[in-house]
Amino acid sequence: MADDDFTTADSGASTTYPMQCSALRKNGYVMLKGRPCKIVEMTTSKTGKHGHAKVHLTGIDIFTQKKFEDICPSTHNMDVPNVTRKDFDVIDVTEGYLTLIDDSGQTREDLKVPTGDVGKDIEKKFSDGESFMVTVMRAVAEEHVVATKALSS
Repeated sequence: MADDDFTTADSGASTTYPMQCSALRKNGYVMLKGRPCKIVEMTTSKTGKHGHAKVHLTGIDIFTQKKFEDICPSTHNMDVPNVTRKDFDVIDVTEGYLTLIDDSGQTREDLKVPTGDVGKDIEKKFSDGESFMVTVMRAVAEEHVVATKALSS
């Protein structure tokens, strides 16, 4: 028992929670092939001779924008990721990393500038000297900058 190390611990909160397939809705979130996805299409087939209506889910990965599909009996449970969004003011962009500050004054420097259009938008706004915010989305122990917003003055 003396070998147990309790110096660090998390809150024990799960990154996902179960939800019955038939209770899922379009524009909601679901785990497809182990990735957090936003449901873009959902169709339900009629009950067959083996007694289960099937739900066909199509989702877009919230971080990579890849498309995933899955079929699940309507009475079975699917994992739904706990998704949070938070806005941060951008202070600095150096060597591909963002320096951000939240409403309470906490700063963080651990998020990379995203690739693609959002990253180009951040680089352009910062080099033009604009004041702007970024939206950080978190799900299943991953965090990514997903959008920019102009600061209203």
